[in-house]
Amino acid sequence: MSNRPLADRIRPQSFDDMVGQKHLFGEKGAIRRIVQSNYLPNMIFWGPPGTGKTTAANIIAAQSGMTLRSLNATSASLSDVREVIAETSSLFGAGGILLYLDEIQYFNKKQQQSLLEYMEDGRITLIASTTENPHLYVYNAIISRSATFEFKSVTTEDIIPALKRALDILNEDSSVKKTADDDALLYIAEIGAGDVRRSLNYLENAYHVSDEVITAEGVKTFAPKVVGTFDKSGTVHYDILSGIQKSIRGSDPDATIFYVAKALEGGDLIGVCRRLQVIASEDIGLAYPQAASIVRACVQSAFDLGMPEARIPLANAAIMLATAPKSNSAYLAYAAAAEDIEKGKGQNIPDHMRPSNRYDNYKYPHDYPGHYVKQQYLPDDLRGAKYYEYGENKTEQAAKAYWDKIKK
Repeated sequence: MSNRPLADRIRPQSFDDMVGQKHLFGEKGAIRRIVQSNYLPNMIFWGPPGTGKTTAANIIAAQSGMTLRSLNATSASLSDVREVIAETSSLFGAGGILLYLDEIQYFNKKQQQSLLEYMEDGRITLIASTTENPHLYVYNAIISRSATFEFKSVTTEDIIPALKRALDILNEDSSVKKTADDDALLYIAEIGAGDVRRSLNYLENAYHVSDEVITAEGVKTFAPKVVGTFDKSGTVHYDILSGIQKSIRGSDPDATIFYVAKALEGGDLIGVCRRLQVIASEDIGLAYPQAASIVRACVQSAFDLGMPEARIPLANAAIMLATAPKSNSAYLAYAAAAEDIEKGKGQNIPDHMRPSNRYDNYKYPHDYPGHYVKQQYLPDDLRGAKYYEYGENKTEQAAKAYWDKIKK
């Protein structure tokens, strides 16, 4: 029996064998067409783990005839990079060096900058991979010299054929020929959550603990209840929180509760609580001013209860926000005022509003009918500026009608 990991033994040797990423490696895929044109730029691959980034680099190196050297930025140093560069003047680098740098986000700015000279003069062709958004974690000069490609999570349907090929390999290594029922293959593909390598690992474990038939129930005895690509500080974290906010803003309660559940089941209680409080004021705002208080109460309840009960008040808060009327009028008013402040306007507050001027000529609104009197409040250079526009929702229109009546 081979000691090599199953994921390595089943690794595709051509673009045709790759699962998923049709937009990159299908018949009209971008990377396939680039390689076929005999043009090989520096490239950045980004996306979740187990989606084919390393496999693609291996295939590209094989088809281009270049010498492949691989480094992992979590453990590599500048001296390791220099050793690769040194090969460019040897027989090993005669056909060109393709440097595959995995997890490039772990290289600091100086380390990333060290690659630029060799990228520019063609001594190395860089393929860097990362699970994070490169525009947030990769030095801009490297991005500007590279083609960037996003790898997406592999669908359940695409993972199943890979599992079947892997099962054949396991049977070849064993004197016992085992099978897996359709439910088992489907379950293993699903809990991989788009990560082919993860699904293959589950299959390999299931193979060695199962009898002649691998079943879904058997896999469930050792597979985690909740899986998925999740982190509390990186790209996936912000993608999920963005999913929550965009779904609430779009008044879609079903998508809202899905993303809230995904974040909470991934352990991000604080992220959900913070984002819901922001949404209450940014997207619901003056259309339903009580939303902020309600969300605050639900958040406090969630912290008091802890998980798993915290899910209940947060689900209530999220769906309430998704189904509430929407207004961003206050958010836009602030942004407009901040823009004038950035331009240096409004430096001098009117004299009648300044305590240093004893409020001379200030009119006290409560002394007038309707508790209103017309007077200048903005600085002279901003007199007449309009920052706030009443939203079209019922609450703000009621306020507008009231003040139209008073002010006339």
